[in-house]
Amino acid sequence: MTSQNKKYIIANWKMKLGQQAAVELAKKIKKQYRGGGSVELVVCPSATALSAVAEIFKGTEIKLGVQDIFYHDFGAYTGQISPSVVKEIGCEYAIIGHSEVRKLGETDENVNRKVAVALKHNLTPIICVGETFQEYEAKKTEVVIINQVVKALEDVKLEAGQKVIIAYEPVWVIGSGQAVDHGIFQQIVQIIAHTAIEMGEKLSNKFEVIYGGSVDEDNIKDFIAGNISAGVIVGNNSLVADKLLKIIRNIQ
Repeated sequence: MTSQNKKYIIANWKMKLGQQAAVELAKKIKKQYRGGGSVELVVCPSATALSAVAEIFKGTEIKLGVQDIFYHDFGAYTGQISPSVVKEIGCEYAIIGHSEVRKLGETDENVNRKVAVALKHNLTPIICVGETFQEYEAKKTEVVIINQVVKALEDVKLEAGQKVIIAYEPVWVIGSGQAVDHGIFQQIVQIIAHTAIEMGEKLSNKFEVIYGGSVDEDNIKDFIAGNISAGVIVGNNSLVADKLLKIIRNIQ
């Protein structure tokens, strides 16, 4: 893993806000967020709100991310999101392989292709991995995680200064209000780190591991303490400015 000093707070707004609501939330966050310190705040609105939110955050320390991208820049791909265009808008990060996208048919092969094209455009990929409840019950967590990490990073080449972020999001806790035990997460971090390092020098010291799944102001420290992880993805609790800012303040 890298020696990243700042902790990532990735605010994933999903498809839960209309255009005006996204704009108003962005304005509230901009007004209250002090920046600096130990946090890298990345806000990922829906694709339709990217341009408007980018304009609000212009000139601030708040970074912009996209919730998904396609693996081609342009072409006859109705409804897809061009990595080239989101980079032009101002995105610096791209969530790839979120469980909610995988549930709709996203394949490991396409995740891999999206990671490659993200890096091509200097978008830092946030690669989501995680097991279902059935896989957890069957004690297949380690196998699933290793498989997803290996397939996502296969033949991926990182240039100087580039890195990838791997987000462990156990599917069965997302949106449940109950986060995974931080002791289990610590084991997952070691599994992911070992897997990435085994893939070769190209990834050594070029990746970070973060946690996602029912993160709130009370449990955030469990996933940050002792440098267990490089940060978190926040879903529902990023949709209210006060809640998001409390999470940030609790680790600053």
